[in-house]
Amino acid sequence: MSKLEILKKELIAYAEAPRKAVLRSMKDTGKEAVGCFPIYTPEEIVYAAGYLPVGMWGGKAVGNKADKYLQSFCCSVMKANMEQALDGQYDFLKAVLITAYCDTLKCIIENWKIALPQLKVIPVIYAQNRKTNAGRVYMAEEFERIKKEMEQLSGKEITEKDLQDALEVYDDYRIAARRFAEAAGKHPQQLSAYERHMILKAGWFMDKQIYTQKLEAVAAELEATPETDRGYKKVVMTGLMSEPAELLQFLDENKLCVVADDLAQESRQFRDAEGTGETAVEKMVSRYAKQDGCAFLYDAAKSRIELIQKLADDHNADAVVFCQMKFCDPEEFDFPLIKKNCERNDIPLLYLETELTMDGMEQIRTRIQSFAEMLIR
Repeated sequence: MSKLEILKKELIAYAEAPRKAVLRSMKDTGKEAVGCFPIYTPEEIVYAAGYLPVGMWGGKAVGNKADKYLQSFCCSVMKANMEQALDGQYDFLKAVLITAYCDTLKCIIENWKIALPQLKVIPVIYAQNRKTNAGRVYMAEEFERIKKEMEQLSGKEITEKDLQDALEVYDDYRIAARRFAEAAGKHPQQLSAYERHMILKAGWFMDKQIYTQKLEAVAAELEATPETDRGYKKVVMTGLMSEPAELLQFLDENKLCVVADDLAQESRQFRDAEGTGETAVEKMVSRYAKQDGCAFLYDAAKSRIELIQKLADDHNADAVVFCQMKFCDPEEFDFPLIKKNCERNDIPLLYLETELTMDGMEQIRTRIQSFAEMLIR
């Protein structure tokens, strides 16, 4: 087995069994874990406090315990997180950071306190007008508050050096992730769409410093391999997340290669440049202020449309695939604008509505197969 195959197998194993992966990471590092809800939770502060940040992006949770706290029209990611927590699958966490980007997340912040009082909740309330001076001042105060809450949790001070060291770890991770994503799109025969996704997903359940080293090694192996995409059609993925992961296997079946993405679970986490400033908090505020092209962030110019167009142009993509998580309102609001732009520029667009708890995937399979056949003609 080649070095690339060994690395792929190891990282994919982490992504396919998240709980097992986190427990292993806790044992390997000696760190306790803190959960981080989607999206843009300040993991650097958690890391600086000496904890292992754990991404909480749902899964195929079975049961109806969450129905007591969330309405039927809440997205399946949030329902799965609540169901898994009530089922004891997050009993190893010391606390959870929950953002407030949508109505469902706002509900969960309060409902979690009632449903799971033993697990400390740290709300993360971001400024939507993040580019204004007032927004920056507010965000600095918010990060300082979260820092103090993490200090109370850990019982020790988080120094400026701790934060700067954590920022360096995460900056290295983002650089490595961008490098990997670029290399992955050029080697579909060595790395399938499913494997690409799972390797990026593995980072949510590992210490970022350890994960970055492995990700750099995968990227280096890919870069050392001749580019081969013969017979593949190139697509750009956009949306909250490309799950259930079976849909990526359907892309592979039909020789559709993911050359770039605008997914909240993937590239939106690492595509933006590192922040600037003297203090660690200033750098975090700066980086957040510069983030654009996301349905969850206020952006009057709707720069996401231009960003997707640029991704398609830069990677010579044949199509765009929009992954709509059912009941995810922020993403739904952007779809008409993306559709209109794709039509105006003659870019084929495939719309896929998904849920993490889908009973069957055959309709998704059929739609992807038909779309691939259309691209070939």
